[in-house]
Amino acid sequence: MNQKPSIKLEFYVNYPGVCEEAFRFYEQHIGGRITTMLYHHQLPGTAHVPDNWKDAVLHARLEIGETALLGADIPNAEPMRSAYLTLEIETIEEAERIYDLLSDNGEVFMKMEETFFAARFAMLRDKFGTSWMLIGKSKTP
Repeated sequence: MNQKPSIKLEFYVNYPGVCEEAFRFYEQHIGGRITTMLYHHQLPGTAHVPDNWKDAVLHARLEIGETALLGADIPNAEPMRSAYLTLEIETIEEAERIYDLLSDNGEVFMKMEETFFAARFAMLRDKFGTSWMLIGKSKTP
């Protein structure tokens, strides 16, 4: 019997110095849990790291449901352009709450509204540069 190898897809997002702020925001407001937060100054041999970058995030891990979002601070990182992190949200109320939080000081590409495929749908880039698709799957009874 041929057995398929176990593979898990995870997402890695680079930030221009706001990784910790972004991950703590997501942890607080989306219900994720930070399991790793390593900084450049924690590595041995950091003499080559500029002083203003020693407190930047080298590697972070945020678990949201069964998925992990990984991230780091990278000098001159650009906002996400052609990839979106997608949240499937159980209720309209929760979808609208998350939309309000993520769109605040962000850039909305498609405002939250009902579509033919979802009770609520939106596309946006948050204030940290992360692009999101929000899908509100069902209406509250």
